[in-house]
Amino acid sequence: MPTVDVIGIDGQKVGEVALADDVFAARIHVPAMHQVVVAYLAAQRQGTHSTKTRGEVRGGGRKPWRQKHTGRARHGSIRSPLWIKGGVVHGPKPRSYDQKVNKKVKQLAIKSALSLKVKENKLILVEGIETMSPKTKDMCAFLANAQAQAKPLIVIHESLPSIYMAARNIPGTRVLHVDSINVYEILNHEHLILTKGAAQRLEEVYSA
Repeated sequence: MPTVDVIGIDGQKVGEVALADDVFAARIHVPAMHQVVVAYLAAQRQGTHSTKTRGEVRGGGRKPWRQKHTGRARHGSIRSPLWIKGGVVHGPKPRSYDQKVNKKVKQLAIKSALSLKVKENKLILVEGIETMSPKTKDMCAFLANAQAQAKPLIVIHESLPSIYMAARNIPGTRVLHVDSINVYEILNHEHLILTKGAAQRLEEVYSA
């Protein structure tokens, strides 16, 4: 059972918490994390790209010249893909990039990502962050004291507008509610900062 230090907003240790083995010390399954991240990035694509085929380009209804006896190649339309301003062959059309990922694979990927942060000593538990003022300098001071200035992800368990305001102007820093956490954000950030309530919520949801 991994034990993680709990720090206050001043960066000082205020206690320790033993985390659940099946969530924060699970077997790290790289293929599951890869599949979930690829599906997440694919779902971000709008899929609204579109090109016109030869039948959709305006004009080109009349045969440019007769079929034979001109000395030129035969053509039926000036909107053929062979022509300038013609249609596009096999061009992109609107489509959905969504990929199906099984629920158990998503759960395995989340557990793997959380366990990886614990293994790398990049997971931090914080207490009393809800008392922080909505000032960027206060958030910068907290991250400096916690030695987590490099691209931190702060996960909270309740609505805290002041935390969003304090972190929004710090490059690379993001604040997420625990219900919106995902594998991509965990892996894309260097440090994972959880409130104690967020850690408890993750254990409730993902414990076997």
